[in-house]
Amino acid sequence: MPASVGLNVDMKSSPLTIGDVADHFGLPAHVLRHWESVGLLSPARVTGGRRRYTRDDLFRVASILRAKQAGLPLPDIRAFLAARDPAARKDVLRRNQRALHERIVALRSALDVVEAGLNCAHDDISTCPTYRAHLADLVEVGGSD
Repeated sequence: MPASVGLNVDMKSSPLTIGDVADHFGLPAHVLRHWESVGLLSPARVTGGRRRYTRDDLFRVASILRAKQAGLPLPDIRAFLAARDPAARKDVLRRNQRALHERIVALRSALDVVEAGLNCAHDDISTCPTYRAHLADLVEVGGSD
C-alpha cells in the first residue's frame, strides 16, 4: 500500500479530507466515494457535507485494501468488517480462504515457469526439457494410450 503523504497529523484535532486519504493510499477519491456508497466507509461529515476521516477510517481503508488484495469481493469485505459475531466474521473469511490458497498455488506455478525461462540457455525455449517440465500439467490430456 503506498503511503505517499506523511500523515503525521494529530487526528483528533485535524481529521483528514478525502483528498488526503486518497493520496495517502494512492487511490483516486472516487474509489473512497464508491466504498462509502456500498457501505464500506462512513466518514464523518462537516459543514457543507465534506467528508472528514479519522485514524479509525484509515485502518478501515487499509483493511479494505488488504481484503481486496486477497481477492475478497466488496460484499464479503462489507460482511467481514460489519460482523460483530466472531463466528460470522470467520465464516466470511473461510469462504474466501480456499480461493486465496488456489491463487497462491497458481502464482507459485507461474513464477516457476518464469524462472525456468530465465534459467534456460536453449535457443528455442519451447524445446527446453526443464521448461517443458514446468508446463507438463497443462499439456497432459488424460490417460496413456
